[in-house]
Amino acid sequence: MLDRVALRGLRARGRHGVFAREREEGQTFVVDVVLHLDTRPAAEADDLTRTAHYGIVAEEVTAIVSGDPVDLIETLAQRIADQCLKHDPVQEVEVTVHKPDAPITVPFDDVTITIHRSRG
Repeated sequence: MLDRVALRGLRARGRHGVFAREREEGQTFVVDVVLHLDTRPAAEADDLTRTAHYGIVAEEVTAIVSGDPVDLIETLAQRIADQCLKHDPVQEVEVTVHKPDAPITVPFDDVTITIHRSRG
């Protein structure tokens, strides 16, 4: 079983969505990422280079959210997962994208998509 490193509540402003207003005004997106990896090599050597540097991952995730717009949060989640899997120790990743200000006409708390991706 793999270990988990979790980043919860990463926030960034993005212009994702299918409506013109979403693209023009933008909105805040919240992302949770769970990296699945074997942390034993890093722990045994007490060596940051043998694990996923969560500070760098956080910066990469927020850069994707604030970067090129996409229509679907499914696409946004996939882009985030793809970036996380570029870190060699990461074998699997779970990404949840929250869109708390989605253009829905009824009262709601949140809209989310959660994906799970692995190498290969």
